[in-house]
Amino acid sequence: MTEPIKQLRELVDQSERIVFFGGAGVSTESGIPDFRSTGGLYHQEWKYPPEEILSHTFYKSNPEEFFRFYRAKMLAPDARPNAAHRKLAEWERQGKLTAVITQNIDGLHQAAGSRNVLELHGSVHRNHCERCGKFYALDEILHTQGVPRCSCGGIIKPDVVLYEEGLDQDVLQAAVRALMEADMLIIGGTSLNVYPAAGLISYYRGDRLVLINKSPVGRDLDARLVITDPIGQVFSQL
Repeated sequence: MTEPIKQLRELVDQSERIVFFGGAGVSTESGIPDFRSTGGLYHQEWKYPPEEILSHTFYKSNPEEFFRFYRAKMLAPDARPNAAHRKLAEWERQGKLTAVITQNIDGLHQAAGSRNVLELHGSVHRNHCERCGKFYALDEILHTQGVPRCSCGGIIKPDVVLYEEGLDQDVLQAAVRALMEADMLIIGGTSLNVYPAAGLISYYRGDRLVLINKSPVGRDLDARLVITDPIGQVFSQL
């Protein structure tokens, strides 16, 4: 066991209200592509930039192209939780972890068994008709083509926060409460470049801040411990 892993284990053992704040890097080891790293969606060829396609304006003006990209690049129904997802769920069952705050939309934390998951950017597993509000699961969306439509004729929109859309206020408030009450914060698999989500970590008041990310983050952090190994690899040793 390396010294950083030993330090991380000691910090976890000392803590009783751990909060995990995670991003795309948590799911890359499950086969879901990162947005911003080399090889991620922002570096792939497409007719429009991904950030434009994933905007509210583009969704409204060009739904056919939006859903073509969405199905091809945003859905990964065969992905399975990795060691990081499973360890976080284990800590929650043990009563050590109080919340997972995630920027991911893949539902892998819940698939691993986590219950208190605060999804800042929504989930591909929830879809609603814009006209009548009827709910549709991911499996139903996977069996549609073109622009998915409800039995009433309305467009079925994924419960995913697009660019230009605001975050859910109830989720934000729950995340703030969890961070303020935490005695340890682990930030993993995120560059902290996406706001307002990244700004939430300023609500943490403790002194056990751990950063696990393969590349440098987009802001200065007074972290007790920094680990630059893949997060699944780190959590598999805990």
